[in-house]
Amino acid sequence: MPVAPYGSWTSPITAALITQGTVSLGNVALDGGDRYWTESRPQEKGRTTLLCQRGDGPVDELTPAPWNVRTRAHEYGGGAFTVRDGVVVFSHDRDQRLYRLDPGGNPQPLTVEADLKFGDGLLDIARQRWIGVREDHRPAGEPQDAIVAVPLGGDPSEGEVLMSGADFYSSPRLSPDGQQLAWIAWHHPCMPWDGTELWLADLDEAGRPLNPRCIAGGPTESVFQPEWSPEGRLGFVSDRSGWWNLYCWDGTVAQPLCPRAAEFGLPQWVFGMRTWGWADDTTLICSYTEGGLWYLARLDLTGGDLLPYDLPFTEYNGLVVDGDRALVTAAAPDRLTELVDLEVTTGQWRTLACSGDLALDPGMLARPESLAFPTPDGAIAYALYYPPTNRNFTAPEGELPPLLVKSHSGPTAQTRTGLNLSLQFWTSRGFGVLDVNYGGSTGYGRAYRERLNGQWGVVDVQDCAAGARWLVDQGRVDGDRLCIDGGSAGGYTTLCALTFTDLFRAGASRYGVSDPAALAQDTHKFEARYLDTLIGPWPEAQALYAARSPLHHVERLNCPVIFFQGLEDKVVPPDQAERMFQALQDKGIPTAYITFPEEGHSFRQAATIQRALEAELAFFARIFGFTPADAIEPLAIANLD
Repeated sequence: MPVAPYGSWTSPITAALITQGTVSLGNVALDGGDRYWTESRPQEKGRTTLLCQRGDGPVDELTPAPWNVRTRAHEYGGGAFTVRDGVVVFSHDRDQRLYRLDPGGNPQPLTVEADLKFGDGLLDIARQRWIGVREDHRPAGEPQDAIVAVPLGGDPSEGEVLMSGADFYSSPRLSPDGQQLAWIAWHHPCMPWDGTELWLADLDEAGRPLNPRCIAGGPTESVFQPEWSPEGRLGFVSDRSGWWNLYCWDGTVAQPLCPRAAEFGLPQWVFGMRTWGWADDTTLICSYTEGGLWYLARLDLTGGDLLPYDLPFTEYNGLVVDGDRALVTAAAPDRLTELVDLEVTTGQWRTLACSGDLALDPGMLARPESLAFPTPDGAIAYALYYPPTNRNFTAPEGELPPLLVKSHSGPTAQTRTGLNLSLQFWTSRGFGVLDVNYGGSTGYGRAYRERLNGQWGVVDVQDCAAGARWLVDQGRVDGDRLCIDGGSAGGYTTLCALTFTDLFRAGASRYGVSDPAALAQDTHKFEARYLDTLIGPWPEAQALYAARSPLHHVERLNCPVIFFQGLEDKVVPPDQAERMFQALQDKGIPTAYITFPEEGHSFRQAATIQRALEAELAFFARIFGFTPADAIEPLAIANLD
C-alpha cells in the first residue's frame, strides 16, 4: 500500500463527481396511487423540477426547464408544490407566482404579478381553491404573513385573506369533511422551535373561518405538523414534555400518544417538513430520533406499541402517508439519499429514485462513530467522528491526521449519519472529520436546544473546541493541525472559535456571520428577532453583541481564514464577509475571499459547490504544508502568495 502524508491521498470522490453525479431529493407527496417528488439539480444551476410516477408507470418530469419549482417565502422556502386528484399547484422561482398544472397540460398562472410569495399550500378541491401561506412584500416595513385562498380558475388573483394578524403562519390543514381548518402561527421574537400556537376554526359555507381558537402551544411550547386522520382526529407534535412527542386533540385536551425521551419533530426552518402521518384512525407512521439516531416506525394506538421497521437506513426526511402507503427520503452511512416507497403493514419497501447512481468503493467510505464528551460547563455534548479512510493509502509511521471540525448551520440543525459525499471528500484524502452536535442542536430535547439561549458564540464554540481537544487527548488527531469550517450560523461559530480560542490553526467560513449586531439590524423577517434569544434583545444588549463579534475583536484572530460568499444572499449580506476579510488582510493574516455572483444563502450550483470544496482543500494544504493530489484552480491567498 502506498505511503503518503495525510491530506495528499488520491481519492475518486472528487468535487466534480459530487456535483455532476448527484441531485438533491426534496419534497414528496402521495396522491392516490401516484407519487410526486422534487429533484434539485446542481448541474442545472440548482434548478428544482417536479417528477411523478403514476402507478407503476414510468417516471415523468412535469416541469422541464425553464420551470423551477421553488418558493422563497420566509427566504428559506419549502412546500413549493401540492397535489390533489392529479391537479398540481406549484410556485415558480423566477416570479414567485403560483401555477396550476393539470395532467397533460401546461402550467397556468393562478396569482398576479406582484411582490408576493406563496408556500405550504393544500388543495380544497370541493371549493376549487388553493389554501396556503402568502408573504406580502408590498407594504412598507416587514412583509406581512397571512393564510389565503387562491381560486383554481378564472383570472389570476392575489388571494383572499382567511387569517392574518400573527407574524408568521404555516401548516394549514383542512379536515377530511372540509368543515374545519387547523394551522400554526407564531409571533416575534419566537422562532418556531421556541413557541408556536396550534389554531382551529370552523368554516362557513363560503369556506371562511369561524370561531378561531388556540388549542395548543404558546411562547414556551413548540407545536409542529398538525395532521387530520381519515375520520377527523387532529394530531400534532408538541415539546410540552421537554421532547417533541405526538399528541391528539380530543375536543377538550391534547392526549399524549407515545410519551418518550425522543424527538418526533423538527425545527421548522422551511415549510413542508413532515415526520409522521396517519395510516388509519388507530395507526401512525412516524420517524423519530433517539440517542442521535433516526428510526422509522409504526405506532399502534390501540396498544401503544411503537414498532420500528427493519430497514437499512439511519436517516429519514419528508415522510408522507396515504392509507397503506408511505413515501420518505432515507439514507445510511453507506447509502446516498433514496426515495423509499413503503407498504406500512408488511414493511416491504422499494427504492423509487436515488440522489446518485455512483459505484462507490466501500473501502473509501468513512463510517461515523458516535461520540459523547464533557464540556467546560459540565454538560455532555455530542458529535460524529469520521476517521481518515482510503483503502489505497496509509500515512507515514508516527504521523497523526489533521482534523476538520464541522459546525453545522441553524444553529438548531442536527448532524446526521446519512452518506455525505462532501464530508467523504475530506476523509478519503486523509482528514479526520468531527461533525459536532453542539448545545442548541436538535435531537436531544428542548433543554439541550436551550443551552444555546443567550450563549450563542460561547456554548457552540466551547463544544466544538471540547470535541477537538478530546480527540487530541485520545491521540487520534494532530493537535497542531486543527481546522474548523461552517456555513451561515456555523460560519459564525467558526469565526468565534478562531477568534476567541487559540486551538484552531485555520478555518473556512461560508456566508457566515462576523458581526451579529449588523445581522440584528439587516436580515430578513423570519430571523429578524432570532438573536433576541441567542444573544439578547437589540439594542438593549448592544455591549454583549460587541463582545460576541469576531469583527470587533479581530486583534485576537491570528490564524488564516478563507471566506466564501454568495452575492445575492439576503439572509447574511455579503458585507459580513467583506469586512472580516478586509480586516484580516489589513492585519497581515493569510486570508482569501471567493464570491459567487448568482448564489444566495447556501450554494446550489455545481460550479459553485465544486469551486468551494476544492478551494478550501487548497487553502488548508497551503497552511498545513501538504500537496493535494487534485488538480485545483489556482487560489490567491492574501499575505501568503
